[in-house]
Amino acid sequence: MNFTLSDFFIFGLGFIAQILFFARTIVQWFKSEKAGKVLSPVLFWQISLGASILMMTYGILRKDFAIILGQFITYFIYVRNLQLQGRWKTLPVFFRLLVFMLPLICIGWMIFSGNYNLKEIISNEKIPHWLLLFGISAQVIFTFRFVYQWIIAEKNKESMLPPGFWFFSITGAVMTIGYGAFRLDPVLVLSNLGGLVMYSRNLMLHATGKGIFNGIFFRWVKKLKK
Repeated sequence: MNFTLSDFFIFGLGFIAQILFFARTIVQWFKSEKAGKVLSPVLFWQISLGASILMMTYGILRKDFAIILGQFITYFIYVRNLQLQGRWKTLPVFFRLLVFMLPLICIGWMIFSGNYNLKEIISNEKIPHWLLLFGISAQVIFTFRFVYQWIIAEKNKESMLPPGFWFFSITGAVMTIGYGAFRLDPVLVLSNLGGLVMYSRNLMLHATGKGIFNGIFFRWVKKLKK
């Protein structure tokens, strides 16, 4: 399959989005390792918002309904977690308005655009119906982790990342890797391979309550300070 200059631009946009998604996981993982328990940092949700908009744009440009659907499911859950942490109203009013406007802009793009309208995206000939259904299933499972997280957070009135979140993450990531392989989509494949390590490690943290950095890195730092 030959990629055009336009394809490389689109893939570049997707990789930037996934780098941000990976960065949020690194932040969450590092803070959790340091604390010896799974945390839900504010920065995790702030980065998620920016990355999600980029990924929505990538999905539209790739005419990939599965990607677009996944981002729309989770976008406002990110906002809700910032509200639960009491940080949403501390953000500038302009930024908050922009957060609500950007998904509407994407919807308008799909309604009024000629080449990237919703009909063109859903009927993309490059994605067989069976593969589209598989991709949607992968994204629904992958993004349901945030629906599950939101339900648990609302129940406890606290932003948190429970064990089930990571089980959904691992299952969805494996399915998305398979979907990305069929779609010849390096963004989906490479990003989810990296994420699997972090998801698995968070499950271990839930089980052991002991961070690697607590046991190795931070003891080494303390020795250096002495």
